This record gives sequence, structure tokens and C-alpha cells, in this order.
Amino acid sequence: MAMRPPVPVPTLSRRAKLVIGVVAVLLVLFTVIGTLTNVYVDYLWFDETDFTEVFWTEVQTRALLFAVAGVATGGLVALAVHLAYRFRPTFRPMSLEQQNLERYRQSVEPRRKLVLTAIGVVLGLFAGFTAQGSWQTWLTFRNSTDFGRTDPEFGKDISFFVFDYPFYRLALGFAFAIVLLALIGSLLTHYVFGGLRLQTPGQKLTGAARVQLSVLLGIFLVLKAIAYWLDRYGTVYSDRGNVFTGASYTDVNALLPAKNILVFVAAICAVAFFANIFFRNTVLPAAALVLLLFSSLVIGVAFPAIMQQFVVRPSADQKEAAYIERALASTRDAYQLSDVQTINYGSDTASGDETGTDAGSGDATATPTKADLAGDARTILNARLLDPNVLQATFLARQQIRNVYGFPEKLDIDRYTIDGVTQDYVVAARELDSSSLSGNQTNWINQHTVYTHGNGFVAAPANQVVSGEAGGEPNFTTGDLPTSGTIDVQQARIYYGELLNVNGTDEYSVVGAPEGASPREFDRPQSGSEGQVNNTYDGKGGVSIGSFFRQLTYAIYYRERNFLLSSAVNDDSRVLYVRDPRDRVEKVAPYLQVDGDPYPAVIDGRITWIVDAYTTSDAYPYSSLQSLGEATTDSLTGTGTSALPNDQVNYVSNSVKATVDAYDGTVTLYAFDDSDPVLQTYMKAFPGTVKPASDISDELRSHFRYPEDLFKLQRDVLTQYHVDNPSDFYNANDFWQVPIDPTVNNNTTEPQPPYYVLSQRVGESNSTFQLTSALNALRRENLSAYMTVSSDPDTYGDIQVLQLPGNTQFRGPQQVFQSFNTNSEVRSQLTLFDSASSRAVFGNLLTLPIGTSGLLYVEPLYVQGTAENSFPLLQKVLVNYGDKVGYADTFAEALDQVFGDGAGDAAADSGTAPAPAPATPTTPAPSPAPSDTAAPTPAPPADGGGGTVDSAARDAAVTAINDALTALADATKAGDFEAIGRAQAQLQDAVKAYQAANGQAAAATPTG
Repeated sequence: MAMRPPVPVPTLSRRAKLVIGVVAVLLVLFTVIGTLTNVYVDYLWFDETDFTEVFWTEVQTRALLFAVAGVATGGLVALAVHLAYRFRPTFRPMSLEQQNLERYRQSVEPRRKLVLTAIGVVLGLFAGFTAQGSWQTWLTFRNSTDFGRTDPEFGKDISFFVFDYPFYRLALGFAFAIVLLALIGSLLTHYVFGGLRLQTPGQKLTGAARVQLSVLLGIFLVLKAIAYWLDRYGTVYSDRGNVFTGASYTDVNALLPAKNILVFVAAICAVAFFANIFFRNTVLPAAALVLLLFSSLVIGVAFPAIMQQFVVRPSADQKEAAYIERALASTRDAYQLSDVQTINYGSDTASGDETGTDAGSGDATATPTKADLAGDARTILNARLLDPNVLQATFLARQQIRNVYGFPEKLDIDRYTIDGVTQDYVVAARELDSSSLSGNQTNWINQHTVYTHGNGFVAAPANQVVSGEAGGEPNFTTGDLPTSGTIDVQQARIYYGELLNVNGTDEYSVVGAPEGASPREFDRPQSGSEGQVNNTYDGKGGVSIGSFFRQLTYAIYYRERNFLLSSAVNDDSRVLYVRDPRDRVEKVAPYLQVDGDPYPAVIDGRITWIVDAYTTSDAYPYSSLQSLGEATTDSLTGTGTSALPNDQVNYVSNSVKATVDAYDGTVTLYAFDDSDPVLQTYMKAFPGTVKPASDISDELRSHFRYPEDLFKLQRDVLTQYHVDNPSDFYNANDFWQVPIDPTVNNNTTEPQPPYYVLSQRVGESNSTFQLTSALNALRRENLSAYMTVSSDPDTYGDIQVLQLPGNTQFRGPQQVFQSFNTNSEVRSQLTLFDSASSRAVFGNLLTLPIGTSGLLYVEPLYVQGTAENSFPLLQKVLVNYGDKVGYADTFAEALDQVFGDGAGDAAADSGTAPAPAPATPTTPAPSPAPSDTAAPTPAPPADGGGGTVDSAARDAAVTAINDALTALADATKAGDFEAIGRAQAQLQDAVKAYQAANGQAAAATPTG
């Protein structure tokens, strides 16, 4: 048969080749310059922040993985292809198949080295880029730290699953990829060059092809045997149990034995293929493949499915009980929920009386009395009336001062101790808001060299508004420019803040000037005139750009020629960038997940951003996987807070507290939980980057808050994993759910956010700064539990859950909000507020436990005009307790409506403060000084209990309680701390007398 003539290969003209070459060189040049510039700018930033250890460790690790994976993949695949070509048959039988392939052979033959190199380079680059993205997997494997706990099935330390197992899977995945690519490349090469003949009569495989393919398939089966072995450990992540994570009854009794058998089957099949090297018999390897396929289907799939269907499913709650217990324990450990204190609240056990008492006056049917408030005077006094999620417009109207300044959409809550009294405040830093610049302010000179920073710290007591003409406004006790007030702020300039990252765009500033030069940075308005005070930055933040090379670098990086041409850039200039506190922490600690809500605090006279950071993992055995973004989303996410990514996690720890200095940008990482094995592992990988907890000052520690995102994740887990009984867990008995936020007016279905409050916790006498959340029954609006966690230094992280009795209906937030809206007086006034000229704005609906069984709901109601630049003012306060609703101008008056005249006396100071003077904010009247004890709530006599009730003594005790509350309120208003102490002692004695009159012992502290 005559052979077809060779097909001519098209060629390019010399000019075309030249043009293509020039374009290719330019593309490569621009890409290289851009990449090197980005890397250099990154290095300069890390050098400025003293975190070059992080930069070099990451770069070196990525480069190592890139090189190893790239060389291994590209080199081994290219070697396999080369061997297939090297041992191609010299003579090929004539056939139509071979004739058709001849044209491809003639095209490839002259360029075989180029093709082989291209295959190796392309595959190597692809594998390298893929591998370098797993640099943290390699670092944690190399630096792994034992957890000191073992899994219940295999007896291995948890670190094996968290650090080692992911790396083994990564390495095995690359090995499979290399073998498969080598197999595909070898098959194609053998086919093109005649070693594999699919349609040619006679022998289908040459000896060389048979040997090479048998070796590759044998290696593949060896890897499959290893995969089966690792699959055994993968059962700890199984979801076969449906309602829980981890090895189930079927996994342990059917799948694990199957995997053990399949390991040996795969090994035998591998031997069969290796034996085929010496025996020209395809029957043996073919039989081996059939055996492996049959075994994997029958033993690995069918057998577990049959056991699940016919053995487990008919009595799953019993069969899975032991494995559910594993999941419960592991999930609680992984989410730091093992030591939750559970208190049976609103029931007999809440009082600590073993003989049993009434559910208490705070239940759904009891009549409220003033005695219910007696033991919780501090809770009432500190009830928060200012909603930080509502008041941004008010802060802007009263404290913005110039249009270049701004406040975050969501303000923050923190506490300060002033004159010995701890008070929670709504706080905000007056930042530079580049999005508010207009007109000539937006040119490059003004935007980047004049308007460079914010200035000032603003604070208002969370339980006060001013009276008089400015009634309903926050009582700004710290503010104005220069900043003055009760909180001592010595360095008020803010060069690093939340508003300096607009829509993901980093706002940079060029600061600094030669000594003696006129300041050019706008600092603040001139007091008493229309002028302004300028400033020159003298901090250590920023990267020096005094040299021409640095100026050229940043001109390329920002694509801005003014770095080279503007006189504002000089030998003493510095460029500030990556100025958002979250971004800075994420950059210096890429292994941490950063909380979505940094907050400012004044530490040693300097404004400091406090940022919570978490170590996470998705490989904790038996722990329930949660979507981080979904679990931490609530009605306020994205409103002044950053949403977390939708990463799957099943382990989280608030191991690091970070600070960012608002003036010089200094980032400091503290090992807040140095017992966390994940943090210890990364501290080995990045030595010297995280400071020990002992370096945390007392002042800084006093401003630490329990992070909201962690709390939201934990409450989501706790809605199910508070259940102890495996059968109840399997059947979803007594599950909870996070209530929908009723105060949002857009018919949202987003969960209610948690709230920071300063109040007493059940069983404690002093006020605690805590983060709280109500929890409803599953698919119902009734309240089932109340979750709180302490932020105080001595009890930080202590989680307390008040579990309400299932046989009593307690109103949840949605039901309470509906009761407010359906109240005739409230409804009529809402109609007036919601008009063409104004609108009603509901504040946060707080839930406050009172005594041993009561729940007090408090919600501020603001009214905001519809005109431009209007802002909300507090006009009313709504209160709910049991079936009673209070609605009044002040919190004290609303309490009087619910509990009776005089009940609100203890809260009188928390409602209003004198109107501030025109120039300076007014300092609030001091709250009662903390004491070691507080009066417990008196409980009513037991139904048919063993106590003897003295009616006359009880009436006298109630009168004494009222007198003591009145004296406490008078002393609080006067700021007389000695009188406050006397009044609290009188209140304590009166409550004890009330309890004695009812034949009861003093209320005992509940325990979980």
C-alpha cells in the first residue's frame, strides 16, 4: 500500500516572527516588573511592621512546594513520555490506522524535544501553582503540636487528624495525579508511535509498552491501597449518621472492615500488574482489576448500605447512641463549649430550694412587684438605652465637625472606669472618611497629602440621654476637638482606621516633611475661628520613600506619576498603606481568621484598635462542620461590620488578641490562649511574631470583649449540642433556634444579633460586661434559653445558659415586639411618629434576667425626621415583664408602669443627664460604686411549702425595700458614694427580712 506524502508544515514570515517575539518579550517584561514590584512593596510593608519573618517564611514555603510539586509532576510525566518514545517500535505493521498516524508522527518528530519540554513545563507550572496554595498544610504538618487528647475510635492524638492527615491526603492526591498524567502521556505516545495498536491486526502491545503500562498501573494500585488505608481514618468525618458528624455504627461495623479488606485486595492487584512485567499474560491483571472492582462495590458499597438500611435505620436512635455521644463531646470541645454553666431558670431549681418553690414572679403569669427588681439594682441602673446600631447619624450631626471626618455605620460598646465607677459607653473614633471628600478636596494633593488622618475619640454613657432642649441626644462625656472629657486621650490622631478601606480599595497617604517645613496635613479646625490647624506626621508608621527608586516603585505600584513629580513627595516622605486594622492583622498573621468588628479603645492615652482573631480547622474529628459565614451572619452583618468567608470549620478558638495603634499602625499579636495547639503550631512556624499573654497590660485586658463572631458561631452550635441525651439529640427534641431580629423593618429573616450589656449575672452580685442572646424553641417564637458570656478579666469566657422550663410559656423577642406594637397607646403614637415629617426607629430589644426567674425586655424608641441631615432622638422606652408592658418617656417611668410607683427610682439616674453646655460635654452623674455584695431577689412563699409566712413582717420588709430603693436613687443622683453604700446595705437587710418573713433561707447561688 502506497504511503501518503508528508503534509507540509506551515511557516511564518520573518516579520511576523519578529512582531510576535517583540510582543511576547514586552508581555513577559511587564508581567515580571509588575510581579516584582508587588513583591517588593509587600516586603517593604512587612519590614515596616517588623513582621519580615512572616513574609520570608511564606515566600520560602510557597517556593519550596512550587519547586517540589512542579519538578516532580513535570519531570516524572516528561520522563514517562520520553521512555515511551525511547522504546517505540522500530518497525510498525502497515495498516490504515498507522497510515493515518504517520502525519502526526512527522509533525511531532522534528519538534519532539520542544514538545517534551513544553509538556514538562506546563504541567510543572500548573502543579506548582496548585501546590503552593497549600503552604499552610505543609507548615502545620512540619510543626504539629499534640492536643493531648485522643480520638475514641483509633486512639490517635487529635493532632494526627488536624495536622498530619490533611498533608497525607495532599501528598497522595499529587501522587495520583502524577501517575495518571504519566499513564495518559505514555498511552498517547505509545499509540502515536506504534507501541499500542488498537485497530491493527496482530499484537496490540509491544513488550516495552506492556512493561511501562504495567508498572504505572501497579503503582496506581499501590497508591489505591494507601488510599484505602487512609480512608479508615476519614470515617471520623463521615456524615452517614445524618444528624451528627463522625464514624457511625455502619462506618465502624461495616465500612472499616471493608476498607481493611480492600487494602489487601488492592495490594494483591498491584502485585498482579507487576508480575505482568515478566509474564506476557493480560488475563492476570485483568482478573485483578475485576476483583478490585467487584470487591469495592460489594464490600465497600453494598454491604455498608445493607447494614444501614436493615440493621441501623429501624432503631437508629439506639444503634447510634454511642457514636452520638462521641460527636456531642467532640463538638463541644472543638467549639470551646465543654464548660458551659447551665442553670434551670424560671423554675423550682433556680431558687436553690430543694423542697420546691413557685416558678417566681417573673414567669409568664405572675404579677410583677418592686421586690422583683430589688436584687438587680445594677442591672436596672445600667440598662442600655443607646443603640450603637442606630446612632451613627446622631454622632455625625453632633460630633462630625468637618465633612472630612466620619464614623462607622455601626458604633461600638466598651466600658471605662471613671472615678471608681465602671460604666458602658457607646464609643467611636472620629476617622478620616475619604468618601466624604468633595470638589477640590478630591484632587491627588488634597486627598493623599492634606487629608491624611482623622482626629478624636467620642464616648457617651450607654444608659443616658441629655434632658432639656437637646433631649433624647447622647450625653457626650468625651468628644469635640481638641478631644476633651472624662476619658483621657493624649494622642487623638487616627492614621489607621476602619474607614480607610473603601469598597476594598486601600486609601494611601503620603506624609512627612523636612524639619522646619510648614505643616500641610489638615489636623483640626482652629478653635474660635474659621481657620485650621495643620500637622506633620512624626510617627514611625509607613514606608520611607525618600529615594528616587522607592518613589519610582510606588509610582508603578499605584500607577501614579505624582510620586515622581509632586513637590509634596520629599526626602522625608513616608507612604501609609494597608490602613484598615483588620487588613493589617490578616496580613501579618495570614493563618488567623479575623473577627468582623474591630473596636477602638483608649489605652495609655492612645487610641488603639482591638482586633479578635481565631485559629480554625476543618479537620477536628467527630466535630460538626459549620459554615463560618452563614453561622455569623445576622441582621447587622455588612452594616459597619465585615462578613466572614463561607469557609467550613469544625474547630475555632479565640487564641489571639491583636492591637493596632491608630497613630503609627503598630500591630501587636498576643497569645491570649497559649494552650491552643493550633496556635502553638503556628508559633513554631513563625517564631517571635506572637507575644505571650503575660505582656498584656491590665488596662488593655480590661477592654477585651468576648468577640461577637465567635459567640454567634457558638450559639448556633449550642442550639443543638446543648442536648445531652443521644436519643433526644437524634430526634431533635428540645432543640433551639436563634430568634429573628424583630426590630428590622424590612421583613428580614436574619437572626437577631447578640448584645453587649453591663448587668448582673444570675448567681453573681457584681455587674459584669457580657455578651448576651435570647434563644427560642425550635420553629416556635417562645423563649427557651438565654445565653451569656462574660468579658470581665476574672471571668472572661465563662458561658452561662439560663434554661427555661418547657411547661411555661415565656415570650420570645418576636412576641414581645408584637406586644409593644399592639399596645393601644404605643400603636396610636407610632401612627404619629411615622408621618411625612418623621419616622419611628426601634432600637435593640434587650433581654435582661431579673432575680431567679424573671425576664425584663427593654427597647428604646427613637424618632428621626425625614429631612436631610436629620438624626434619631430617644423619645420613648418600652419595657416588658411577664404580661405587663410599660411605655413612657423615661426608663424609670416605664418601670413604674410595670412594677408600681417608685420601682423606677433605681433607674432614674440612667435615663437622663443634664443638657450639656454649648462648648463642652457634660460629665454624667456617677453610677453606684461596685460593692462585694448585692441584694438577692426575694421569692414568694412556696405553694404548700414548709415555711411559715408572717404577713405583717413581710409588709414591713416590702416597705423597707422601697425605702432603700428610694435612698439608693437619691444617693446615686447626688453622687454620694458613702450614701450609696449605706443604701445598698439597707437594701440587703430589707431583702433578708423579706425572705425570713416568708420562711425561706437566703437565695442560694444556682449551679450548672
